Amino acid sequence: MNSKKVFIRRQDLGGHLPKAVRAEATYKLSSVYVNRQPLKGFNSEDEKKYLNGILDVNPEHGDWPKHSKTFWADMTIPVGFTGVELEIGKDTDGNPISIMDYIKYSFAMKHPHVALTKEEMAADVTKKFYIQDLTRQDKVRNNEIQIRKDADKEFIKVTSSSENMKRILRLMSNTNPDRMSGDQVENALYEIKNSDPKKFVKIATDKNLELKSEIAELVSAGVLRQIGNQLIFIDEIIGDTIDDAIIHLKDKKNSGKLIILRAKLRELSLA
Repeated sequence: MNSKKVFIRRQDLGGHLPKAVRAEATYKLSSVYVNRQPLKGFNSEDEKKYLNGILDVNPEHGDWPKHSKTFWADMTIPVGFTGVELEIGKDTDGNPISIMDYIKYSFAMKHPHVALTKEEMAADVTKKFYIQDLTRQDKVRNNEIQIRKDADKEFIKVTSSSENMKRILRLMSNTNPDRMSGDQVENALYEIKNSDPKKFVKIATDKNLELKSEIAELVSAGVLRQIGNQLIFIDEIIGDTIDDAIIHLKDKKNSGKLIILRAKLRELSLA
């Protein structure tokens, strides 16, 4: 038996009501209609599996759809100040330890007014409740730690090449690394790595890092024009996105175009 407990918690009422009144208040997580049907916590197959024995008829009965609709339409979960604890674990046979708690959890997970985290609820005015899952929070936090560790490893690798440091900095900021000292480039890249480690790792390990940085430099110098995501050379669109442009420029038949672009960039740097 693998017990697992989560909480459905509501947002704070706020306003000018006394704290004691707010603490006693209860929100109801109730049924909503989607495409003129009450929201269901399960797909058709799982509904038959988990509601069999809960409804007054079995899944093969002709009145099953009517009873199912009534069940979901009447679904209400009162949520007070301390939240609602739900047991959502399963036994060794894969059956819910508490079937009604499992049904309520599935219903809440699909509900448009329920967020997965407190932060998501705070950022979305349509969310009035959130699911507190401590095991998920631990996993999310650990994932964040692993990303930061990966970013630190990539940073150490990158700092062995001043050119790669400049390439990443050019792609992750609006600064021109060619006008910065080596210390300034490393310091700036370190701050960027800390502020967005996930993006840093993605760019630092990109197999097309050199060409992407070169395209960014061409755009900055005005050799290429960028309109939205499109990249244009004179009147020719070389890519609707930077990834399209990379495919275009890496094509052997377009090698001459890349030589021309690089030559124009050198001319501008010597001017």
